[in-house]
Amino acid sequence: MGDEELELNPSNKAERKALWLVLAINMFQVVMAGTVGFLAESSGLVGAALDNLSDSAVYIVSIYAIGKGVVAKARAATLSGILLIIMGLLLLFEVVRRFFTETDPIGWAMIITAIVNAASNVIAMRLLKPQQEKGVHIEASMEFTSNDMLVNLGIVLSGVAVMLLGSPIPDLLTGFILAGIVLTGGVKILRKAKKARKMGEIEKEEEHTGK
Repeated sequence: MGDEELELNPSNKAERKALWLVLAINMFQVVMAGTVGFLAESSGLVGAALDNLSDSAVYIVSIYAIGKGVVAKARAATLSGILLIIMGLLLLFEVVRRFFTETDPIGWAMIITAIVNAASNVIAMRLLKPQQEKGVHIEASMEFTSNDMLVNLGIVLSGVAVMLLGSPIPDLLTGFILAGIVLTGGVKILRKAKKARKMGEIEKEEEHTGK
């Protein structure tokens, strides 16, 4: 099957449409969480924005992988994992920096923003679910969305704790935990990509031998 046939495949079109919609949702989250996080001095929301920004790069890579072979999809997932790890390290640095500076996060702003983000994540997951079997690049996208839902739950709880205790510590702890989730997700994706790449190479070798 040639590249043109792959591009005309209805399932590929559906996959591409789903990823573009999820990308749009993700960019909305980047702008909202980043803006509110900056104004509300919340490490958790800034971390969520960074996480969403890396997710956006992943979705762009995933769109590129549509219609490609297993090896190409594995490469896309590998890049996704690397980006996630980089963002996790940047977030960890930001949390440590904020720990040594005076911050006064606004709890109610954290809660409202996280709830809106969580609702949009549910929509994104529903868009991705039908495309789950398309390859490791979609699995990587779903991994990111799952991580985001956990992150938003943590931010809601952190916002409540900030309001009750009048301390920025819960927000900083949330940012630290978020960094761990992001780093772990990146490692998991790299492992899946490595496995998929090996399977693709074996399939290619078998096809070559068969010829």
